[in-house]
Amino acid sequence: MYFLGFDLGSSSVKACLLHADTGVVAASAFYPEKEMTIAAPKPGFAEQQPELWWENACLASQAVMQKSGISPNEIGAIGISYQMHGLVVVDKNLNVLRPSIIWCDSRAVEVGNRAMEALGEEYVLPHLLNSPGNFTASKLGWVKQNEPEVYAKVDKFMLPGDYLAARMTNEVVTTPSGLSEGIFWDFVNERPADFLFNHFGFDPSLMPTVLPTFSEQGRVTPEAALALGIKAGTPVTYRAGDQPNNAFSLNVLEPGEVAATAGTSGVVYGVSDQIKFDSLSRVNTFLHVNPISKASRYGVLLCVNGTGSLNGWLRNSLMQGTVSYPQMNELAAQAPVGSDGLLCLPFGNGAERMLENQDPGATFKGLQFSRHGLSHWTRAAQEGIVFALYYGMEIMETVGVSLKNIRAGEANMFLSPVFRETFANVSGATVELINTDGAQGAARAAGFGLGYYKTREDAFTGLSALRTIEPDLAVREATKEAYGKWKEALVNG
Repeated sequence: MYFLGFDLGSSSVKACLLHADTGVVAASAFYPEKEMTIAAPKPGFAEQQPELWWENACLASQAVMQKSGISPNEIGAIGISYQMHGLVVVDKNLNVLRPSIIWCDSRAVEVGNRAMEALGEEYVLPHLLNSPGNFTASKLGWVKQNEPEVYAKVDKFMLPGDYLAARMTNEVVTTPSGLSEGIFWDFVNERPADFLFNHFGFDPSLMPTVLPTFSEQGRVTPEAALALGIKAGTPVTYRAGDQPNNAFSLNVLEPGEVAATAGTSGVVYGVSDQIKFDSLSRVNTFLHVNPISKASRYGVLLCVNGTGSLNGWLRNSLMQGTVSYPQMNELAAQAPVGSDGLLCLPFGNGAERMLENQDPGATFKGLQFSRHGLSHWTRAAQEGIVFALYYGMEIMETVGVSLKNIRAGEANMFLSPVFRETFANVSGATVELINTDGAQGAARAAGFGLGYYKTREDAFTGLSALRTIEPDLAVREATKEAYGKWKEALVNG
């Protein structure tokens, strides 16, 4: 038996076929080969067409089926991971009514802030664990206030993964963990947040059917099966936002375990058994995905919007696409720790929750024409991303998340020796790079949702550490000193 996992990102959709018993990847593929477009019709806006997600999911699925050569009858279940905090609105026929407002869109900040003020911080934070801020609920509120003709046609709101699953199954479903990441979940009463629906004037009927994260959530229709190249009737048994799923894929399930990722955005995600929140909502607490523990688990998430996107900007704009990403990593290693005084504040991809939803833009500071070249620019960018993540990690520690051991996939920014070594040296944590990714995690989780896996050991067969990075005492002090200068630049402007 095999499990099919999808990872719907903002750059591409990846599919993975995983052997159920060995944990070996039979095939993987992603589409498009060039990053999907993020439209910005106005400053601070970020939109994508959900139909493109579906088209690329179909292409990726067809590719893995062709590469693997397995029979569609051998696929036991499907799991879906997806970019968090996005909004998709559809009519009663599942027609998309407007482009998706995705995770890095900033337009709803003031909508969320007004909701926080009207409802009262002392009530909102214990119930939602976050300010409504710039999350999915506020984005739906923005549509209601600014596009009433669109809102009048809305039959259901969905998260991106809910939409992808609906295209597969014709069932409109979501999960408690999904509602929590959209700030629709009441943690005190353990149900959808009626008081927030009332505040925004949302009809409760707009919410999809709520099913457990690990459960049968619909079966693939004949039409979708033809498009995907798989068997009709295959069950979808899991869905989760990309960061809870990334943690799951790394076997990060219990308190004290921490996951990191550095794709388009950079995230550190720690698991806790305590309901705690940052009073300024700079880091955010959601329901975690854990099929093993009977006790509730919570994920504390720190996000820096511009990580891979900054790296991509350097390559495509500054370097005009003449240097590959591996060559950029080599360039970064040629500059000294601290990039010879060149600092990068990597905040150029929308409002940053870590900065209380401010959108300061990116800054390179201390540039000296006679001293700094491409190697310094590249290292400063990588160090700046790590330093921004560590700045948020210091906040995470105030809500009880331990950061002594961090797991990440050996992918994206973690392919850079400078990036991963700076990460270990500034944090003092051991960094383990694991042979997995989000699509693999979704495939493993589908096995839990099907009931095939019963234990943690069964599900994570084949998972192993490819590389372990320990802090280097010889350069840690220089790294901490560089971080101190970076932090001073951030705080003082």
